[in-house]
Amino acid sequence: MPENLEGTIGPEQQFKNFLLEGKFMIQRSKSLNQFFFHPRVAFPGSGERDLEWVQVSGYGTVYSTSCNRRLPEKGGDFNLSLITLDEGPRMMARVEGINPDEVEIGQKVKARISDLNGELAIIFDVIKG
Repeated sequence: MPENLEGTIGPEQQFKNFLLEGKFMIQRSKSLNQFFFHPRVAFPGSGERDLEWVQVSGYGTVYSTSCNRRLPEKGGDFNLSLITLDEGPRMMARVEGINPDEVEIGQKVKARISDLNGELAIIFDVIKG
């Protein structure tokens, strides 16, 4: 996103715009040198506003996991997990590519941008190997 537009829209919309560009970006406080997620106008806890957007590796580890049960006509079961990104912060996201109840704590995952119910979202796939 061009530098001159960053101040005119909120952080949530900036995050969505990066997804439209095919980029998985999170924020980092320059002075604290710490990453965080979910997009905000200030660093959680300290209020630091010296934030920058940084493209992350997309790699992470399943911290906790849940299989959400739904009727097949409602789309069937799906996984919802907390993922610890290699950069440090945790985010909630779906893990796909395997049965939703087979996702395990400690599994290594890789992010991708995908359509989820008509909106772009970060989805993770288990790294096999």
